[in-house]
Amino acid sequence: TNNPFGFGSGLGLSSELDAMGTVGTLFSIIRLNGQSVAAVDWHLYRVSRDGRRTYGPDEDQRREVTSHPALNLLAEPNELMTGAELMERTTQFIDLAGEAFWVVDSPLGFPSAIWPVRPDRMFEVTNGWELTGWEYKNPDGTRVPLKPSEVIQIKLPNPTNMFRGISPVHALTIDLESTQAAAVYNRSFFRNSARPGGIIEVPGQMTDDEFDRITMQWREQHQGSRAAHRVGILENSMKWVDASYSMKDMDFRSLRDLSRELIREAYGIHTHMLGLSESVNRANAEAASVDYARYQLTPRLERIRQALNVRLLPMFGGDRGALEFCYENPEPEDRDSENAERDSKVKAAVALIGAGFDPEETLMAFGLPAIPHTGDQTPQQMAPVSPVPADQLQALLAGFNSLEVTR
Repeated sequence: TNNPFGFGSGLGLSSELDAMGTVGTLFSIIRLNGQSVAAVDWHLYRVSRDGRRTYGPDEDQRREVTSHPALNLLAEPNELMTGAELMERTTQFIDLAGEAFWVVDSPLGFPSAIWPVRPDRMFEVTNGWELTGWEYKNPDGTRVPLKPSEVIQIKLPNPTNMFRGISPVHALTIDLESTQAAAVYNRSFFRNSARPGGIIEVPGQMTDDEFDRITMQWREQHQGSRAAHRVGILENSMKWVDASYSMKDMDFRSLRDLSRELIREAYGIHTHMLGLSESVNRANAEAASVDYARYQLTPRLERIRQALNVRLLPMFGGDRGALEFCYENPEPEDRDSENAERDSKVKAAVALIGAGFDPEETLMAFGLPAIPHTGDQTPQQMAPVSPVPADQLQALLAGFNSLEVTR
């Protein structure tokens, strides 16, 4: 069939995958991570490094490849989804189940389709200590055997199972259940007359018919939020006794707020990233964005990059390591840091030039652009500098000798 692995069949998800649709905070975090990963652009490069240590901006000898079957596959992994959806769905699986599986279809000897399949339908086949294959369980219960070379697994390592991953949802099981229970209790509160439950005390013993009649009358008159606060009439010396705990006593709002904090903590997400701005100003909002890109988004992208370079690209043949995928830096620009770094480089370059170093080579070493000048004046004459103290010059020379510009 066109979709041999049951993707898009509409079947129910396992409890960990289903958690995304039942807890609002978790949904927001998973959506944020998935959309952020999907928005990052990828590039393919042909690597040409000779192993020698070089200085300056020419260290990276890669050439970008703009036409390659791997690029086409990443842009359109299968007939049902785009590359962005592949990345988003992969991130969802990793964040919810701790692992994602790509089943690679290679009918002609090289990859022609990638299917991200549900982790809860994948079963490892081992001989006790070595992975020998996988099995995918179809919706009808039949199992499809798969070779290790047909499956690319991306996972958060599980300390108790070397073959499978582990997700924050696993650690949040009790907290997520409490959050769901609080939501269900609140819903029941409004469905059941919008007031705490209670007991009707009846003197003596009631017949089954009397019990059914009283129950039906009470539900018809008082059940539901629209019937709240109606006057109740009890007969035959019956008494209404309130429940021991009121909604205020239960304090479900504080419970749900605590659960939200625990969920954000497990995923390392700042409140600003979820649109909560009660205690956010511009400074810590920008810091939160940088921290998110650096400590949350980049590790997710790096995990996918390793899978593409180590597992997918070798399937296309060619020299191993000759090609590599790389993602664009997701960190937002930090103007203040860039300006401070540039000023520091300029001051160091001016000091070294003033001490007699070659101007062009000094600028190149610090990654600074060449500055054209006219006339007979040398750069030292055009930009005279004060004598540099011996200790500062020695420190600059040490930094210059150890300078290595990295991409």
